[in-house]
Amino acid sequence: MPALTKADGRRALTTIRSQAATLGGALGTFWTALGANTLLGGALYQFGVIPRTLIGLRGILFAPFIHGSVAHLAANTIPFVVLGWLTLIQGRGRFTRVTLAAMLGSGLMAWVLGAPGSVHIGASGVIFGYLGFLMLTGWFERKFWNIALSVGVTAAWGGLVFGVMPGQVGISWQAHLGGFIGGVLAARALSRR
Repeated sequence: MPALTKADGRRALTTIRSQAATLGGALGTFWTALGANTLLGGALYQFGVIPRTLIGLRGILFAPFIHGSVAHLAANTIPFVVLGWLTLIQGRGRFTRVTLAAMLGSGLMAWVLGAPGSVHIGASGVIFGYLGFLMLTGWFERKFWNIALSVGVTAAWGGLVFGVMPGQVGISWQAHLGGFIGGVLAARALSRR
C-alpha cells in the first residue's frame, strides 16, 4: 500500500471542507428560512407543496427549505447531515442527482396523495431519499464498499423506513414515501454495473 503524501492530505482536507460547505450551506439556508418564516408570521408556508393545486407544484422546489418550528428542523438536522454526507462522499454529481430525485419524488407524492388543503414542508422527504439511495446502492452496484455502506446504513438508520407509512398526524408520510422511492430510483439509475 503506497504511503500517503502531504499532497494527499491536503486534497482530503480540501474535499472535506467542500463537503462541509455544501451541507453547512444547506443547513444555513434551512435555519435562515425558519427565522424569516417566524418573523413573517408563517408567510413562507405558501411555498410548500399544496396537493392538487397548480401553485402547489412550486413546493417541489421550495418545501425542503421550509420548516414549521425549531423542533421540526432540529429533528431533521442530524439525519440530513449524516445521510447527506454519506451520499456526498460518493461524489458531488451523485449527491446532486439523488437530492433532485428525492425532491421530485417527495414533492410529487405529497402533491398527488396529500390531504386537500394541507401544506407539506420540510427536508424529511430529501432525507428519506438519501436513506433509500444508501440502503439500495449496494444491491444495484454489487461492490464491496457499496454493500458495506448499505448494510451499515440499514442497521443504523433502517428503522426510519416506518416513516413512509401513514401514522402520526401532521407528519407527511407521503413526502417520506416519495423521497424514499426517488432515492431508490436514483440508486438504480446511477449504478455503475
